[in-house]
Amino acid sequence: MSMLISEKDPKFSRIVAGCMNWGIHLSVEQCRKLIEDCLSIGVTTFDHADIYGHYTVEALFGNAMKGASSIREQVQLITKCGIRLVTPNRPQNLIKSYKTTKTYIIESVERSLKNLQTDYIDMLLIHRPSPLMNPSEIAEAFLLLKSEGKVLNFGVSNFTATQFDMLNSYVHLQTNQIEISPLQLSPFTDGRLDQCLLHKIKPMAYSVLGGGIFFDKRPTAQVMRINTVVNQLNKKYNTTSDQIVLAWVMKHPSGILPVMGSTKIHRIEAAVESMTIQLTDEEWFMIWQASVGEEVA
Repeated sequence: MSMLISEKDPKFSRIVAGCMNWGIHLSVEQCRKLIEDCLSIGVTTFDHADIYGHYTVEALFGNAMKGASSIREQVQLITKCGIRLVTPNRPQNLIKSYKTTKTYIIESVERSLKNLQTDYIDMLLIHRPSPLMNPSEIAEAFLLLKSEGKVLNFGVSNFTATQFDMLNSYVHLQTNQIEISPLQLSPFTDGRLDQCLLHKIKPMAYSVLGGGIFFDKRPTAQVMRINTVVNQLNKKYNTTSDQIVLAWVMKHPSGILPVMGSTKIHRIEAAVESMTIQLTDEEWFMIWQASVGEEVA
């Protein structure tokens, strides 16, 4: 189930395990068990950010891999930098802000390498575009880190199409991690997925299940419309609602890699199983129509 994220490299699992909530729910031992369970079903790519768990999740994951070189050889690690949170773990941060200077990026990577207890990161993303970002500085940092073997590949997260093109003109980018779901349709129309097809790179998608909104006890009218269609498709495909939504996201020809934020292995396993569901074009547009509340123009 692995796939190339761009024409040449790297090769990631189609379903990505998102680690944002691991620090909330898991001990080191539980973290190691979840990593092993993911590997057993072909999920080999793990998505981090320095800020997850208020700067604690990378260290949790690193401790879980400690002394198990065989695990590091099987996994691909993604992490992000650029957001500065206000937290006791970073007392020098006075307000939430962004920082993408060369020095800051390099320092962030050094901390991530130490926390993850690894010699290299498979892919580094700029977490959010800063209004003050200098593309030449970011490129210098990326190229230095690559020359030192500390980061193998680079991308961005939450960038617009024009921001991506701007930075990509300075240094080669291999993905844009963005929010995509039946509740977040803008990437289909604002040029970001078109851009991935143009550059032959695979986008990553977070909040593919709407952050759990589909399962709210008091759903909005939009969610109710979507769930009505999804429930019809559940019966046809003998599957679950989250699997239909994932199949809908993955149908796009750009080859979207969903990032699953669950710490429950049965939900990650269900995501893997959703790869076998092939919705028809009409079924895909049924969910689109339910989301927007009217037929396409």
